[in-house]
Amino acid sequence: MLLGAAQQLVRTHKALGLSGTVHFIFQPAEEGKGGAARMIEDGLFERFPCDRVFALHNWPDLPLGKVQTRPGPIMAAADRFDISVRGKGGHAAQPHHTPDAILAASQLVAQLNTIVARRIDPGESAVLSVTRIEGGRSHNVLPAEVQITGTVRSFDTASQDRIEAALRAAANGVSLASGAEIEVKYLRYYPATVNTAAEAALALDAAHAVGLHAEVAPRAAFTSEDFAFMLQRKPGAYLWLGQGRADPGQDGERALHHPCYDFNDDALPLGVRWFCEVAKRSLAAGVPG
Repeated sequence: MLLGAAQQLVRTHKALGLSGTVHFIFQPAEEGKGGAARMIEDGLFERFPCDRVFALHNWPDLPLGKVQTRPGPIMAAADRFDISVRGKGGHAAQPHHTPDAILAASQLVAQLNTIVARRIDPGESAVLSVTRIEGGRSHNVLPAEVQITGTVRSFDTASQDRIEAALRAAANGVSLASGAEIEVKYLRYYPATVNTAAEAALALDAAHAVGLHAEVAPRAAFTSEDFAFMLQRKPGAYLWLGQGRADPGQDGERALHHPCYDFNDDALPLGVRWFCEVAKRSLAAGVPG
């Protein structure tokens, strides 16, 4: 879509009377590796100055031709935690000889799932999910170590601070009660994706102008996006472009991160048109992007 927009603007900018500079940013390593942050660290905006930045993500939950965005938070911050619970290990028939790492890990998982409900204001939004617990190889051996991994999603640093503090406190409490040694590693790897109001309005107006069904998103999503790093540096907006099929076939074809996910190619020209209109409106307003 971005390549198509670049090609189309090269073909038509003279006829449209557009003047200015548009930078097309092809961002690598979005999925968990922070490609946007690395580009910024490498001097992206010094080498290619931008006054506004815009991006889109295909969104299978919306029907083809419908788009959404909103001022303020549109995607959540993403944190990762890795917890090691260590006992000494031993025979399952002699549990009194070692701290039970599996029992301690189970108690900790149960406590972690109460943090959002009991530590975060009900008027705010956050999610904590334990996504992996691993330990033990035999039916009659108490393992020496259990690993717990998960993610936290939130929309402001105050919530992040409270959740991380509560997670560490829970780990310390279970460690004290069980005798197991518990180590917590907590990584805040993506900030929240926060749109500026003027650019969110421009994004929706541009979508409407090219025939898309544009509306303000009723709520932010708990998925995350490292375009957030660019929005920390520049005004801009992030748009969801609907690509849902009327008949999706397998359920997985509409689910992001599903192995059967199938991108709907009919969304390609819609994204091209939107990018071109965003550039046109920004340049007409005298604001290069």
